[in-house]
Amino acid sequence: MTTLQRLDPAPSERRVSVEAVASLNCVEWSLLPPATEEMITQTAGLKGRFQGDPSYEYDSTEKKGEENERIYEEEGGPMIKEEIRLVAMIDQIDKAVGIVPRGAFVKTPLGPVHENRNFEGLSLTEAKKLNSYFHFTEPVNLKNRTLLQKADLDPSIDFLDSLEHDIPKGSWSIQLERGGSLVVLRSLLWPGLTFYHVPMTKQYGYIYLGTGEKNIDLPFML
Repeated sequence: MTTLQRLDPAPSERRVSVEAVASLNCVEWSLLPPATEEMITQTAGLKGRFQGDPSYEYDSTEKKGEENERIYEEEGGPMIKEEIRLVAMIDQIDKAVGIVPRGAFVKTPLGPVHENRNFEGLSLTEAKKLNSYFHFTEPVNLKNRTLLQKADLDPSIDFLDSLEHDIPKGSWSIQLERGGSLVVLRSLLWPGLTFYHVPMTKQYGYIYLGTGEKNIDLPFML
């Protein structure tokens, strides 16, 4: 199953609108429904690789309370289609490792976030630093920082979480390709996620080619 995502900044808030499509042959594509909290909750306990069939149904074995136990015994538990699991997985990966270079987007004093038309890319020196890349989603760590820690930040461009604060430390690999003309970041937490940026240009992006499995053993491998 192949997925394609288009990321667009929302016009009035720091969120990302994701449109996901799926294909079994890379010729015919179908639009997937947007992720919801219910989908994420339903698929939280599912493990293992995808089957490659959107109609494949997983049997949830979660049980909550005596009343629900009786229902599960009678009906065999709720069935969750692989299409739903795929949507939830895309949303999870996008929130965890969807990134943009520092300065690619700006926040106006009134709150809306826009693409920075003056962004001409990171310098080679800055492109080699992990703190030059941000998670393109609602910040979490930034809200917990003190005013002293925020003193050196530019509120117009430093309004997202930097990759340098990701846990566990060392979950990102930065490499220079083509004699330093291309910077590549790879996630060790989500194997298959690759981000690229051409320094001094507006060219950047990321792609995920993986099994949909998170490397939960990473803390013990570093």
